[in-house]
Amino acid sequence: MNFAEVIPDFDGSETATDHLVQDPAYQASSFAFITPDNCLVDLRRRMIEAGKPFVMSTYGIYRGFLYLDPAKVPPGAALYAAWLDGMEHFGEPVTLEDISKKGRFDYLVTGASAVSKNGVRFGKGHGFFDLEWGMFTDLGFVDETTPVHAVVHDIQLVEEQLQPSETDILVDKIFTPGGTHVVERRAKRPSGVKWPLLDPKQIDETPPLQELQRLQGLA
Repeated sequence: MNFAEVIPDFDGSETATDHLVQDPAYQASSFAFITPDNCLVDLRRRMIEAGKPFVMSTYGIYRGFLYLDPAKVPPGAALYAAWLDGMEHFGEPVTLEDISKKGRFDYLVTGASAVSKNGVRFGKGHGFFDLEWGMFTDLGFVDETTPVHAVVHDIQLVEEQLQPSETDILVDKIFTPGGTHVVERRAKRPSGVKWPLLDPKQIDETPPLQELQRLQGLA
């Protein structure tokens, strides 16, 4: 496995998920956005079994987003559907406009290569999530009050207080096998896609960014 290109699963991710599903924000959620990280397979399985629909991005957002309707997953197939291969089978490709018709996200969960105790994610994958957040805020799918949670191993939780960049989306809670860590967030999250910071090649390779430009009258 190329650890530079993927956020791997870790021993104890199911225990971290145990803590997450006890959280009031998860329990109250009805339409979530979940990243395609391998450490979130168990969460996606539990959401399917609980009848909670969600949207997941495809790898690198190159093919946009998939919508998973638990009602379309046969009994006994939840674990398969939670894997990336299963998401390709049971998930429905959706555009940003399609998502807007389904309503706002009331819960977001991401993995991370590592995350600081003040909620700053870093390493592979965090740039995609920040970009997705930018698109979602531009369209009103999420806002400052939307719960954003992270799932990592205890050794991926860093003691240092890191300074967030202008695009970093701080998380509210971090779930590890060892327990729940509440972040005392001192900064507001950024909003909107920061177009000047994007490489034109990335826009060309990311259909949702092109769609957002059309929706905003930029293309």
